[in-house]
Amino acid sequence: MLFMDDLSFVIRDINPVAPIHLLIIPIEHVTDISTSSQDQFDLLSHLMMVAKRMVDRHKDLTDNGWRLVINQGRFSGQEIPHLHLHILGGQKLGPIA
Repeated sequence: MLFMDDLSFVIRDINPVAPIHLLIIPIEHVTDISTSSQDQFDLLSHLMMVAKRMVDRHKDLTDNGWRLVINQGRFSGQEIPHLHLHILGGQKLGPIA
């Protein structure tokens, strides 16, 4: 585990698609952003701040760029029905679509 607080934790993805591939996972179970409450949107804001904290720890990301991804639904590639954010970087990333 790379980071943990009362609301979330950060781990490395076990199937990385980039040299740096981190997952920011809320402890509270949130399945879908489209049905989220205001409190869950506050949680999402917190997850974004955790992303910033993690990026600040990687000079390569701050110098060269990074991507933040949230997959929602089966057509997006979401494999686990629990909201989580991906930080991707450490190499030039290809187009999204």
